[in-house]
Amino acid sequence: MKLSARISVGAATLLVLASTVGCAKLKARDQLVKGVQAFKAGRFEEAVDHFQNSIALDPSYEIAHLDLAAAYSSQVVPNLDSPDNLKVANQALEQFNIVLSKNPHDLIALRQIASIHRNIKMFDQARKDELNVIAEDPNDDQAFYTIGVIDWTQAYTNATKTLGAAGLTDDGNGNVKKSKEVCAKLQQENTDLVKTSMENLNKAIQINPTYDDAMNYLNLALRRKADLECGDDAARKADLAQADDWIVKATGARKANEAAKEKKLGGGVQMQ
Repeated sequence: MKLSARISVGAATLLVLASTVGCAKLKARDQLVKGVQAFKAGRFEEAVDHFQNSIALDPSYEIAHLDLAAAYSSQVVPNLDSPDNLKVANQALEQFNIVLSKNPHDLIALRQIASIHRNIKMFDQARKDELNVIAEDPNDDQAFYTIGVIDWTQAYTNATKTLGAAGLTDDGNGNVKKSKEVCAKLQQENTDLVKTSMENLNKAIQINPTYDDAMNYLNLALRRKADLECGDDAARKADLAQADDWIVKATGARKANEAAKEKKLGGGVQMQ
């Protein structure tokens, strides 16, 4: 009899605990729903409070961590180095990393981490992040595009600094007035960057044949390549001719994308 009584008490305790846990999970879900509603309405700080409450009620609630990270990241201002902006960015990164600690293959978290690092100008880290995205999804055209843009941006920065130090302004046509010394320095600084930029932009276009932004950056990358054709004017002109071709292709792709979008909308006005 005593044994039976003990079992009954234990079972009752388990029922109480299960009820308490179940209640906490329901409250966590309610807070999550309220957070999503606030997020959709653009009330990001309110959304953060609800998501934090949800996590406090159920620390294992993975989607709450993901949504909290999204609420933080929505408040990150691109290219702003202020302490407050960096604090919010790091809060978002912390939550995304919690998600990745449970699921290292979560593409949403991987992509958002890359975006945050770009927004706070940690370009080297953002490039590594995009490689992690590609490892999970080899057909992610945006990841290839982003790497191409990051590499081009560094090449452009190098070019303008080196040309400026020589009293020149970049003309986008190979800068034929530069000296042999300046050209040699540009080759040293930018050869690898231009190569990888073009490789990744081409890969993005292979995956998405109407990727007009990638085509526009290929035009720009080829103009950086023209800087490197030291003393070979025919090669420089060939680079520029290819660059012009990509401008034409980008224009055509953009028109095709706009037509496809219009067709999808049925030719009508999209109500806000």
